[in-house]
Amino acid sequence: MSSTPSAFAVTDSTTGEEYNLFLDSVRKILHQEVAPFYDDWEEAHQVPRELWNKLGEAGLLGVDLPEEYGGSDAGPDICLMIVEEISRQGFGGLTGGYNIHSNIVIPYIERLGTDAQKQQWLPRMASGEVLGAIAMTEPGAGSDLAGMRTSAQKVDGGWKINGAKVFITNGILADMVIVCAKTDPGAEARGVSLFLVDTTLPGFARGKSIRKIGQHASDTAELFF
Repeated sequence: MSSTPSAFAVTDSTTGEEYNLFLDSVRKILHQEVAPFYDDWEEAHQVPRELWNKLGEAGLLGVDLPEEYGGSDAGPDICLMIVEEISRQGFGGLTGGYNIHSNIVIPYIERLGTDAQKQQWLPRMASGEVLGAIAMTEPGAGSDLAGMRTSAQKVDGGWKINGAKVFITNGILADMVIVCAKTDPGAEARGVSLFLVDTTLPGFARGKSIRKIGQHASDTAELFF
């Protein structure tokens, strides 16, 4: 396979002509790296892990991040354009995973994370080395944070999380998961904290890959802590 084409940097000052050139680059990347293989990915119920590295190499992950974290300081219109183009070409399964990684998990860390957490995770998420997921939904509670049962207790050296999550996009391939857990059960929804969980840590386990009616290439999983 030929090398992955690269989209040039875009910023808030990008002109209309530059925007169109970037859009053309996105289309070429999708045509080369996604279109020939997408039907196979739908059948496999996930995209290959190396696709995320290729999207990172092409500059399509975390484009709105500051340059110090591997982004391009692009505006929200560029982020939206990438998602729209992936969807327009019929790659709905990829849209879901891309949106979770680039437009939900990355912004959570950028806006709420410590400096150390940003340095640890964001550059590797922009490059595709780390794929992100977020785990809120639970069996029996859905995404109702007040009804969540997953808990986290302070222990020597950190926190211990106990619980289960379900219907987690990118759950099979994720290298890091933002986990919602109760740290103050008496405070209901206000007693919930977010934890960045490295999926190589002991005590983390993936359950079965969940089959869905559509968007099959978006891997969806049960997670256990």
